[in-house]
Amino acid sequence: MTFESADLNLTDPTKGYLNFVLYTEARLGIASTSLNAELDIQASQAETPLFQEWMSRLERCEPNAMHCTLVEPAKIPALFHPCVTEDKDSPSAVRGSGCVCRRTFYDPEFGLPVVGEHFKHVGEGGTDQWSYKTYAPLDLRPDDTFARFIVSRGLFWARTEKGVLSILPQKRSHPYNIGYGGGGPHALAAYLTQVAATDGQNTAAGTDHTEAHPDFVAWTQSSAADRGTNTLTLSDLNERLRR
Repeated sequence: MTFESADLNLTDPTKGYLNFVLYTEARLGIASTSLNAELDIQASQAETPLFQEWMSRLERCEPNAMHCTLVEPAKIPALFHPCVTEDKDSPSAVRGSGCVCRRTFYDPEFGLPVVGEHFKHVGEGGTDQWSYKTYAPLDLRPDDTFARFIVSRGLFWARTEKGVLSILPQKRSHPYNIGYGGGGPHALAAYLTQVAATDGQNTAAGTDHTEAHPDFVAWTQSSAADRGTNTLTLSDLNERLRR
């Protein structure tokens, strides 16, 4: 399949899942993504202000087939179980106060599914936390422009000119990372190079690693990129491109 940005605007996010491609493997009896990167967001990452801002716009919804692709087949029934805080006799409750339930959401900006996984120890004073799984979009909205890149606790974000916070567009075959020499930092550097070279207009995921500008590679491979929360505005990206 040839990936083209123009092919991404599949649906209105109020009616379906935007920028999402799905295939099934009948032999294995599973469903999987062929393009969108799957993101595992740990409980510690979910504590950041950026994640909380993104989370605040998510909408609770009933589980559907898209949410099922984010969990192991044996865990799919838990998508339909209430939390122990809602029903102490839930199938996902553990001895009346612990919990291993799932909670389902969707992102109204992109229509992508989100699954929250609860882990609560039995009794008071123990661990009570949520982690999350979702898919990255393959592009930003076509009527918006990239304005700011943000990295925080290993999560990569884009903020648009309209102020919308988005998980950075990412393809499954081009995972991002920072702080070492390798494919992840190169993939991120190539994406940022593309954004800068098009003045924030081309935000589609999947830029070839060879397109990465050396200054972007040096930054994504450095330890400085992985310190706390780092922000690069579109102007910052353009300046790096000129070096």
